[in-house]
Amino acid sequence: MRNEKRMRFAPAAILALAAAALVPRVAAAEADGRWMLDFDRGGDVVQLTTKRAHSNHSSSYPRSAFRELVRPASNASSPARFQLVRDAGTVTFEGQLDSSGGAGRFSFAPSPEFGREMASLGYASLSDDDLYTMAMHDIGRAFLHGLAELGYSRLPFDDLVAMRIHGATPEFVRELRSLGYEHLSPDDLVAMRIHGATPEFVRELRSLGYGRLSADELVAMRIHGVTPEFARRVKARETGVTVDDLVGMRIHGRG
Repeated sequence: MRNEKRMRFAPAAILALAAAALVPRVAAAEADGRWMLDFDRGGDVVQLTTKRAHSNHSSSYPRSAFRELVRPASNASSPARFQLVRDAGTVTFEGQLDSSGGAGRFSFAPSPEFGREMASLGYASLSDDDLYTMAMHDIGRAFLHGLAELGYSRLPFDDLVAMRIHGATPEFVRELRSLGYEHLSPDDLVAMRIHGATPEFVRELRSLGYGRLSADELVAMRIHGVTPEFARRVKARETGVTVDDLVGMRIHGRG
């Protein structure tokens, strides 16, 4: 009877193991971290949070940035597998999704070819964590080559990440250069992006007679709420108003 039971149940066990092998999954030993995703109520944007041993990221992405990411129509969870494919490597996400979002585990496979390219550009000591950061923020060939063409090559890694996160792109740098800002530091570029000292802001101030302002002056104006509208109102009743005057008036609640 024991032999009969073994013969009766062995094929079923084999079939179960074979079926499990066909289901793509990130094995616990291979998983790099966990992810959580929220779909927006409409449009093509998702909020993705990833938690890894040495880094956490939370950013908005267009849904089209992911391969095989499909929003379920039902609020019932179903298995999901999708990828974020970047120059620096590929992030594979697996878990459960419903119509509002989901969660699961992910793994990161760095691109050896991209790593070699980065080494040739002077970034010889990048770790897998660094390449993962580059993948999540899309710091790829186009971004790096665009900055290099503008004279921003061999930047410290942290500067590259900060510029990408805050939108100090080659396009932003190029537009500022057209306005005469040719040698701004990465710190200046990031500060201008953070505080909204945009090329349009520069052009509006120039139309009011405020010509070649420094990056520090532009950032100070934005921090303290010196808008073009405020400057226009003050200049309509006073003459010889300087940037310092405008900033001082906002700080002290005058104007």
